[in-house]
Amino acid sequence: MNIFLTIHVAIWALGKNKLRAGLTMLGIIIGIASVTTMVSLGGSASELVQGQLQNLGTNVIVVLPGTSRNSGVRDVVMPTLTAKDSEAIARECPAVLASSPLMGAGGQVIYGNTNWKPKDMLGVGPDYLLVRNWQIQTGGFFTQRDVSSAARVCVIGQTVATKLFQTSNPIDRIVRIKNIPCRVVGVLEKKGASMFGDDQDDIMLLPYTTVRKRLQGSSFDNVNAIMVSARTQDQMSDAEGQIRQLLLERHRIHPGETPDFQVQNTTEIANILGVITGTMTLMLSSIAGISLLVGGVGIMNIMLVSVTERTREIGIRMAIGARSKDILRQFLVEAIILAGIGGGIGVLLGIGASVGLTALINSVTKGSEWPTVVSLPAAGIALLFAGAVGLFFGYYPARRASRLDPIEALRFE
Repeated sequence: MNIFLTIHVAIWALGKNKLRAGLTMLGIIIGIASVTTMVSLGGSASELVQGQLQNLGTNVIVVLPGTSRNSGVRDVVMPTLTAKDSEAIARECPAVLASSPLMGAGGQVIYGNTNWKPKDMLGVGPDYLLVRNWQIQTGGFFTQRDVSSAARVCVIGQTVATKLFQTSNPIDRIVRIKNIPCRVVGVLEKKGASMFGDDQDDIMLLPYTTVRKRLQGSSFDNVNAIMVSARTQDQMSDAEGQIRQLLLERHRIHPGETPDFQVQNTTEIANILGVITGTMTLMLSSIAGISLLVGGVGIMNIMLVSVTERTREIGIRMAIGARSKDILRQFLVEAIILAGIGGGIGVLLGIGASVGLTALINSVTKGSEWPTVVSLPAAGIALLFAGAVGLFFGYYPARRASRLDPIEALRFE
């Protein structure tokens, strides 16, 4: 029998019982839609994580002070890092592009009759924006000369600019921080909210020397952390090793001793988050895939019923010359068409569900926008798997039909 005629007959046979065929496909539809949706949402989560890490900066490595321990219990952070460590890292580590000290500060910022307390007030070095991959929208950034002189200058984020100056130009305006006048020299470009909903634009940056000497009144050279940017993604591991080796030498840490610093690579964080999102996606997809098996069992049951109902028809076909392999192919094609149509509908529903759920997530969360990711490869694989389910679960009924005795089949009532 010609394959096209086989397909035509299969569609005609399924069309005779549309409701039954539709209910049979329901398990396949739900399974394919679920898999497509879960994989697409997993892709959205992965892209969101990567985007947030990119917002942190370009190939960022964070160096933190070590912690002291009392009877094996973590106690306090030791002030072991200095601005000179940051300068040495930028100067002596070939895989490092830039480095910036980091100091935390806080307080009300006053302009005229308006005051605002930024969520983040940081003392940084002149290369901080290069490390963070952040741009200036208006004005400029402070220089090494400003750092050396502990100049009273600052750069503010979009939220701080809006709260203090509304629509007026903040450049060269004087604000007060703890009664210390500070001139605004630049406004950062908008960065938006983080994946946790924090406003990244509610920030004020000052030279770290200004924070240390004028706001904190300290004469020590210690800093809270050092942010480092590797030259390329491929050099992250090299940069991390070079930083660790340099600081061991500078801090005179002998072999076997515990370092008084920590080096954290954001690539490791990205990998961990990627494993978590990938595992969750795989787990949810596996659960959703169970409905595919349920749908396959449904196809087998319906095909067995169909064989029983059409026993006399099978006998007539065999009597007029149909071979066993023609009967086998006929019922296999019907099973595959059932699964294929269900899979196609499931893919379309899955794409629609992933787009709709992404929009819903964005409407109820105030963090960064989830990107809409439609995983077409996953949809294609799911569609092929649906066909394989139809082939697998349809084989037994088709084989049973092909082995019917023609005489007995003609006698069947």
